[in-house]
Amino acid sequence: MKHIGTIIIMALLALTPLKTFAGHGEEPAGEMNISEIVLEHLSDSYEWHIASYEGKHLSIPLPIIVRSAQTGEWTVCTPHNLPSNFYFDQEHHGKIYERMADGTTQRPLDLSITKAVAQIWIVVAVLLAVFLSCSRWYKKRDEKSNAPRGFVGAVEMLVMYIHDDLIRPSVGEKHYKKYAPYLLTVFFFILTTNLVGLLPVFPGGTNVTGNINVTLFLAVCTMLAINLFGNKEYWKEIFWPEVPLFLKAYPVPVMPVIELFGVFTKPFALMIRLFANMMAGHAVMLSFTCVIFLGWSMGVGFGIGLNAFSVVMLLFMNCLELLVAFVQAYVFTMLSAVFIGLAHKEEH
Repeated sequence: MKHIGTIIIMALLALTPLKTFAGHGEEPAGEMNISEIVLEHLSDSYEWHIASYEGKHLSIPLPIIVRSAQTGEWTVCTPHNLPSNFYFDQEHHGKIYERMADGTTQRPLDLSITKAVAQIWIVVAVLLAVFLSCSRWYKKRDEKSNAPRGFVGAVEMLVMYIHDDLIRPSVGEKHYKKYAPYLLTVFFFILTTNLVGLLPVFPGGTNVTGNINVTLFLAVCTMLAINLFGNKEYWKEIFWPEVPLFLKAYPVPVMPVIELFGVFTKPFALMIRLFANMMAGHAVMLSFTCVIFLGWSMGVGFGIGLNAFSVVMLLFMNCLELLVAFVQAYVFTMLSAVFIGLAHKEEH
């Protein structure tokens, strides 16, 4: 399905930008650039755009916090009152740059609360509300009480499923307890972020797990959990594996180089897998939304046909993305657990 989505995106991008001309030799009266629209919605920003009506935009400005590279002073403002020495560079995806005294430009230290950061805080608030409410339920019961039902029961079922059927067998009986809190946190964070990102309106709609910075941080956390706490047998398999001597020492240590390279390729695969799948899903849904406007710009006949096709595909893609939201959280947690388990090999 992801390959089909990629083909559709490429076909749509080939048709853009679409221009309708008022007359020969005149400037375009209107233009629809699907690639620009999709990339704009997928990228991060310094304000949360909610809706547009008759050329007016309803947005929530987010706080901008930057440190000048020239003076060292901190500036706290909003996108609407940005100082004159700072500007949004569209060539660098709308990031803030600073005009220096010598005419050059430089990227300042940027600690702004962007849309992705605000979405992460919303997800954290949702997770705290869910698990604190569940913990209050358990505090009022003991081991003789009946099993929870409703929402608390559903959360317990999901926690026990990930804990008992995924983390425990993947990491191993001896070590799974100390890694379970991290792996459960990763699973529920990715799952909730994916689900909130599917909401078409505020406070959802932000493509957080489609941001490679977020997936990079998650992958680095897993890499640290693997390599900082790996046992001596794990490192022995990397630097002195059980292979013939000429493969690990003379004349070139081929196997140690390959194994050491794998230390970095495993978290890299985690990062790219989550990032690419979530970004592709959002891009496909945005592309089908643009097809509706694309059809009407080509005529009534195209509009009716493409509208029906787009609505059906949007419903299908939204249902599919609900499944993908769970699958990607499950796969990231499963691979992290497997890699952590491999770092605790038993001595031969």
